[in-house]
Amino acid sequence: MATSSWVPKVFHFLGGFRIQKQVARNFASTSRTVTLIPGDGIGPEISAAVVEIFEAAKVPVQFEERIVTAIQGPGGKWMIPQDAKESMDKNKIGLKGPLKTPIAAGHPSMNLLLRKTFDLYANIRPCVSIEGYRTPYTDVDIVTIRENTEGEYSGIEHVIVDGVVQSIKLITEDASKRIADFAFEYARNNQRSKVTAVHKANIMRMSDGLFLRKCREAAENCKDIKFNEMYLDTVCLNMVQDPSKFDVLVMPNLYGDILSDLCAGLIGGLGVTPSGNIGANGVAIFESVHGTAPDIAGKDLANPTALLLSAVMMLRHMEMPDFAMKIETACFETIKDQKVLTKDLGGNAKCSEFTAEICRRVRAME
Repeated sequence: MATSSWVPKVFHFLGGFRIQKQVARNFASTSRTVTLIPGDGIGPEISAAVVEIFEAAKVPVQFEERIVTAIQGPGGKWMIPQDAKESMDKNKIGLKGPLKTPIAAGHPSMNLLLRKTFDLYANIRPCVSIEGYRTPYTDVDIVTIRENTEGEYSGIEHVIVDGVVQSIKLITEDASKRIADFAFEYARNNQRSKVTAVHKANIMRMSDGLFLRKCREAAENCKDIKFNEMYLDTVCLNMVQDPSKFDVLVMPNLYGDILSDLCAGLIGGLGVTPSGNIGANGVAIFESVHGTAPDIAGKDLANPTALLLSAVMMLRHMEMPDFAMKIETACFETIKDQKVLTKDLGGNAKCSEFTAEICRRVRAME
């Protein structure tokens, strides 16, 4: 299988994370521009924290800030603002804070709209135990890879008769093949040994059956990677019993949404879990996947860790591993030290204080 340049090569984590051989070098001799979507609620605060840490680390990245809200174009079609689309089309790389989503009314999910706009078909979420942050599990080292564009999230719904709504689950051969190929390529590039396809083909024989067939075909082309297939409910059961059984998991959209959050819970929650979305034509958006937390917005209480670690993923994707390592090390050493932590991490520090401590550690490495 040919190796695509946009597939993340290495996630090199400290403090309980699997340490892998660093295979990339910094190729950033000149500054790169990244589209920054601060988001809603606590989004602007944690985005500002990441920018401050990048400045402390002297990362050669310029942020081009864009506000993303749903607007209606011709014919009432929902879309993102044109200046945000043009920025992403030009820069190819984005960093995004949380966006609020209406419930059962109003415009569609902005996250879903972004995925569709840029064909962000693969969501990658590494879930790995962090030293110094206590959870019931200490040895979690899992990567969930979620198909991001179809399944139950295709948005195809209609009323059959009053009181009866039909929602269509869309599974296509092309989308199933590319996410399956991506998962095995990711495993190979990141020195992972096993890929598990998560499905319910025993019930949804045609839709999940098609997805599973594409995974089996991808496995045939990657004999060096072990392949396993499991029902979604069985995976959930075994995951909470012993997460060390799993390595890389690949699954359709809805299953990925649920299971990736479950895995995040094993390491302490969405507040410490990074996420990246890889799309066609070299476009990628890295994001914090927690909520907007409007109850603490503007109070300097937010935890920027998830967005910061997503930014670290972004730097590795951009082939800037030295800067990624510096920031990542400072973040994990701050958590391990347990002296300056936000409330959700078990401390009493403000977002600004936690950020300042990471900046101090970053500067000390020079």
